[in-house]
Amino acid sequence: MDIVLVAGLWLSGSVWDDVASALKALGHRPVPLTLPGQGDGSASATLDDQVAEVLAAVDSASERPMVVGHSAACTLAWLAADARPEQVAKVAMIGGFPSADGASYAGFFELKDGVMPFPGWSPFEGPDSADLDETARQRIEAAAIPVPEGVAKGVVRLADERRFDVPVVLVCPEFTPAQAREWIEAGEVPELAKAKHLDFVDIDSGHWPMVSKPIELARLLSAAAAA
Repeated sequence: MDIVLVAGLWLSGSVWDDVASALKALGHRPVPLTLPGQGDGSASATLDDQVAEVLAAVDSASERPMVVGHSAACTLAWLAADARPEQVAKVAMIGGFPSADGASYAGFFELKDGVMPFPGWSPFEGPDSADLDETARQRIEAAAIPVPEGVAKGVVRLADERRFDVPVVLVCPEFTPAQAREWIEAGEVPELAKAKHLDFVDIDSGHWPMVSKPIELARLLSAAAAA
């Protein structure tokens, strides 16, 4: 299966290198994306530009792909399902949840000079980063690309309720499936509360399993694609 891989904030498509290699060995065609403004040198990129990049990958797939979103990019994967509900075979979300219509895409951290730089490790102490050694932390921080304001402050627009028919698998790294179910049932994730086909998969990692456990993550994604 074609598997479109969309990284979260600050990360280019290279963060998927180890996962992509493992997916190829498992018989899939991984398509890791470097999003506009997150590796292509465009500081003026917008959320619409990033959505267009994901949709271009969906449209060029040789078959109906699974779209994988990590962290904030879970919203990008969900926007792809909204725009192409008949073309997206499944959405996998890793360590994040889709924003609702009208919400800001990623207003999480302070903007400086028109971009949102990586804030350092302080906001991610605890379960998010407990599995990362110093080498892994340095690798992530060295590769981090400031996110353009037009992306971070972009407004999410969802329009087609057929997105709720697209199967979703939620990969739970720094939180458990039980916690995720609790948040969804409490109304904190309204988009997933309406999903008609939602599965939960646990992975014993922090927020960046593509760095700390790429082989295990690839196997989970392969199993999700085959399910």
